[in-house]
Amino acid sequence: MCDRKTNRRDFCRAAAGLAAAGCLPATCRGKDDSFRLKYIVASSLYGRMKLDDVLGEVRKTGAEYIDIWPERHANHREQIEAMGRQEFAAMLKRHRVKLGMLTRYDLGPFKLTDEMQSGKELGASVIICGSKGPRNLRGQALKTAVRDFIEAMKPHLAVAEPLGITIGIENHANSLINSADSIRWFGELTPSPGLGIALAPYHFPQDPKLIAGLIADLDRRLVHFYGWQHGAGCMEKLPKEQELLQMPGRGKLDFIPIVAGLKKINYNGWTEIFMHPVPRGIPILPTAREVTAEINRSRLYLENCLKKIN
Repeated sequence: MCDRKTNRRDFCRAAAGLAAAGCLPATCRGKDDSFRLKYIVASSLYGRMKLDDVLGEVRKTGAEYIDIWPERHANHREQIEAMGRQEFAAMLKRHRVKLGMLTRYDLGPFKLTDEMQSGKELGASVIICGSKGPRNLRGQALKTAVRDFIEAMKPHLAVAEPLGITIGIENHANSLINSADSIRWFGELTPSPGLGIALAPYHFPQDPKLIAGLIADLDRRLVHFYGWQHGAGCMEKLPKEQELLQMPGRGKLDFIPIVAGLKKINYNGWTEIFMHPVPRGIPILPTAREVTAEINRSRLYLENCLKKIN
């Protein structure tokens, strides 16, 4: 496997002979157009629809993994507990879907112990949450606060790592890990591959070069990517056409440099086409069929971005 701490260009140039001989995997070879985006579906896009119905849509979006959300954004985590985990496992099998992630902003980063064990039992490999700590810091004070947060996460990583669980910290608004500098410090200071950033372009200035640069800076510390732009925002009720501007291909953000950044680091995590409706907890469109069509609209846009790069 390529060590991304090594300069990628120099490594792959030096390895060209081995690659030609078939001694290296494709991800380490000099030129490789086999890079693909691997999709996961956020259950929250379907609001509080029946989980059985939501799982029935996953394969239709070109994905095979589901990201389960709890209240207030959906109630699918609660539905799992109500039906029982054996029934949920049978439901996944029936729809040929796998559980990839559990999103738990409600628990925060320091109350994940029980959910990590549940995630392991259910088959998840990633849990997403936000960060904790002081806000609006800069300079050395920011670096110190990020280091302190990472230090506070070590006991939780000691639980996560043996379970094969990766903890993804989203750059949520009004949080410690939010600015470009905080993300760069996080990527530099994080010692464990089990802790990384779930990158949401929505929360940044809508500058594709900035976002692509952060992807390059994070490299292996990028553990999840949201196909999500700011558009007209998600904090107040807007006409549906304006609300949908959060989706890739609808708003103004050019994802071509961003997808190129993902390809450059050979990103192998999930890409989650995403938006928030107003109010939270409703589906982004009235029916499951319409939600799925909207996801596919954005997926086609991202795939066209990738084709232009290739």
